[in-house]
Amino acid sequence: MPAKRELTMRQIRQMLRLARDGVSAREIGRTLGVARSTIQDNLKRASTAGLAWPLAGDLTDAVLEQRLFAHAGVRRGFRRRREPDWASLACELKRPGVNLMVLWEEYRAVHPEGYGYSRFCDLFREFERRLSPTMRQDHPAGDKVFVDYSGKKIMIVDRATGVVRDAEIFVAVLGASNYTYAEATWTQTLPDWIEAHVRMFRFFGGVPRLVVPDNLKSGVHRASFYDPEINRSYGMMASHYGVGILPARPRKPRDKAKVEAGVRFAQTYILGRLRRQTFFSLAEANAAIAAALERINAHVMRRIGVSRRQLFETVEMPVLAPLRGCPGFC
Repeated sequence: MPAKRELTMRQIRQMLRLARDGVSAREIGRTLGVARSTIQDNLKRASTAGLAWPLAGDLTDAVLEQRLFAHAGVRRGFRRRREPDWASLACELKRPGVNLMVLWEEYRAVHPEGYGYSRFCDLFREFERRLSPTMRQDHPAGDKVFVDYSGKKIMIVDRATGVVRDAEIFVAVLGASNYTYAEATWTQTLPDWIEAHVRMFRFFGGVPRLVVPDNLKSGVHRASFYDPEINRSYGMMASHYGVGILPARPRKPRDKAKVEAGVRFAQTYILGRLRRQTFFSLAEANAAIAAALERINAHVMRRIGVSRRQLFETVEMPVLAPLRGCPGFC
């Protein structure tokens, strides 16, 4: 382990003065608010460097630090070997057939002196832990889309009567790219539920392998860990598009983490930004939602340095199944 300097130069000067006065390492640690082991380590360094109180008047902080820590090894946060762009690898890992062994072999081809496979995997997992929980989940491109309704609603005002009616917010999130779709529907009933799926597939321009709903009654008659019962019309729609329905398992929150994160985005980016606007029709509301979606999907995700749209277009869209016509569902 490389040595770590956890004291400021002012604290080190105070430490040396207290040590000269016969104060124990434990008491010095209490005075400075650090562990006794830290004081012991720094006193040992000072002794090795031939430093004791009083220090020379012309000994600057920079020179003091150099004498104490010149041989501290690799500085904290510094890697001995060349590292790959972990964010880029996180995106590549979503491509079908790509795993860490493939990425490591490509890395070593460019950097023969680079990390071994085991250390490479450890460092990648460290990077993954800094991502959001939904980004850490391993969803291959084109595999799943997570769908649900937001618990928050959007108000539509009847221009003629002034009566306010609440509309539901349907949200869908693709597993690999986090590419998000949302729209307002009047209800959560079966016709609105199915039509929202049809428009979602159009928005994506293709169909993933599976749709993962959160056991909404419109789509799932009976939730079950092993054999959920799908609504017949919902099943017909899935058959038409060649997509499977895999309801999120009861009491398995990770199954629906993607869409729950998408719901939070919808509530923040859409409802939060549109809260002061008044809508007089569902079409007006959906036009505003579409504009908000553009911002969501164009926003660069901080940890991986690309937007949802870029990730969708480069990784996910090419492997979606072709979009079929929609007779009977449009």
